[in-house]
Amino acid sequence: MLKGIDPLLSPDLLKLLAEMGHDDAVVLADANFTAMSLGAGKPVLRLPGVGMLRALQAVVSVLPLAEDVPFPVAYMQVCGSETGYRSALQREAMTELAQQGMLPDQAEALERFAFYERATSAYAFVITGEQQPWSNFILRKGVLGEPLRA
Repeated sequence: MLKGIDPLLSPDLLKLLAEMGHDDAVVLADANFTAMSLGAGKPVLRLPGVGMLRALQAVVSVLPLAEDVPFPVAYMQVCGSETGYRSALQREAMTELAQQGMLPDQAEALERFAFYERATSAYAFVITGEQQPWSNFILRKGVLGEPLRA
């Protein structure tokens, strides 16, 4: 155990998040996601029994989101839904991300197959135990640092 670190963040998950560089992406996926084929050869970690909101909360507690791109977060659009629709879980996730400083318009909805395509370039995959379909997110890592000196 470490003081101040969410206990859900296992040593393997902390190592994975720390290894990621600026602009690398991690996919947080529901239990139905095809990570083993889309992420072949990449790290795939599992958080069985852990819901998406809890996993998201733990990850963003240590992962800075990119500030130099329009959409540091992408989520899978619910199939057959109207543009702009977000499920209750997706809305709750946006609230959690807003508490970490993300603006409401910094999350991009991606159609299922476009999400899969983007996921193939992710650094790693974290598969949760989330049972609700369409509960998949891509988070792009930002930087930590001091302000530029003039």
